[in-house]
Amino acid sequence: MKILFRNPAQILTVDTKGLHYKRGKELSDIGVITDHSILVENGIIADFIANSSITKTTADRVVDLDGGFIMPGLVECHTHAAFAGSRSNEFRMRLKGASYEEIAKAGGGITSTMHAVRSSSFEELVKLLKPRINHFISQGVTALEIKSGYGLSYYDEIKLLQVINYFRKKSAIEIIPTFLGAHTYPPEYKNDHKQYLDLIITELLPYIIKNKLAYHVDAFCEATAFSAGEVDKIFTKAKKLGYKLRLHTEQFNKVGGLDIALKHHALSADHLEVISEEDIPKLAKSNTVSVLLPGVSLFLEHEYAPARELISHGAIVALSTDYNPGSSHIPNLHLIMQLAALKMKMSVEEIISAVTINAAKAVDLNEKIGSIEIGKQADFAVFRAQDYSEIIYNIGINLNMYTIKKGEIIYHNPEFQ
Repeated sequence: MKILFRNPAQILTVDTKGLHYKRGKELSDIGVITDHSILVENGIIADFIANSSITKTTADRVVDLDGGFIMPGLVECHTHAAFAGSRSNEFRMRLKGASYEEIAKAGGGITSTMHAVRSSSFEELVKLLKPRINHFISQGVTALEIKSGYGLSYYDEIKLLQVINYFRKKSAIEIIPTFLGAHTYPPEYKNDHKQYLDLIITELLPYIIKNKLAYHVDAFCEATAFSAGEVDKIFTKAKKLGYKLRLHTEQFNKVGGLDIALKHHALSADHLEVISEEDIPKLAKSNTVSVLLPGVSLFLEHEYAPARELISHGAIVALSTDYNPGSSHIPNLHLIMQLAALKMKMSVEEIISAVTINAAKAVDLNEKIGSIEIGKQADFAVFRAQDYSEIIYNIGINLNMYTIKKGEIIYHNPEFQ
């Protein structure tokens, strides 16, 4: 089946010339094409056709994009969307001056969500997660990473991963499950960290990969969570089992996590709000993606990661929501893009590269998705705008017309008939 996506105002290819990511100044090159349409065959990008060359025999079906612009489907590479309960009470506490770390030490934070998840059934968690996934799809997201990490027991971490995998099989988009058992220490192991580490390393890691529940492992390396040495033990075992690695690090304190991420050649180092100036060059020289999460900085009134410095040193920079119930209750990737422009001084072009090809690299899908290149999967987002800068300029407005996965329209915004 040949499908022609015809009449876009612009095509943003984010062409990588076969490299499959963008580093430093390359983020600014998003490969804008005009007066062309895209031919898709069996879900794969087959060709770019000059509009003047289109005939009745070019395709079996034609989708008229009516002057919208088309770009790679957005990749949401860091979320904690599988959760239960509300932490609005903590939001009120923060408004009165309590810090994230103070709330966590008082039994709130991740532990609060843990209790809600443990008391929720598989069916209840499925019901909660479904509209969140659909909300991302409505924004043009065609691949979505979702972490566990709110169960913090053998049974409840498995339960969360089973919920995420339910949608991996059922959803119209790609769902990437990530095991985050090393999110924080649960109360029952507060005074016995070794036993919980043993549970992760000797029981959960082997079971999860054997049963194909996740192929990515993440950890939270922080003063109130896991030390660099503890993460090193987890990552050493995970790597031997065949997992890809990611790490929350340099968010509130510098405790050695970045060195562990680089030692193990992690796919990504996420947060980086307090990364030191001397650490920026070594991260930038690596192939580890710098995933920046400005929603956390907004939500917690925390400093923003140094995007400009990372880009100027040649880093592979991506952006994501970090959607979660406590520190970034923001399921809106467009708002994150706008924050990156206003607060982190990233250009519109850098932002587009960061939420497409580089975000795809952070979840190890960059050879298949993230750019519009011949031979890649036909994952697109189509926006009602004559120029791509409008998606950053129109703050709080979703201009997405169509979300297209493997050449098929999976979402059509009813506001754009």
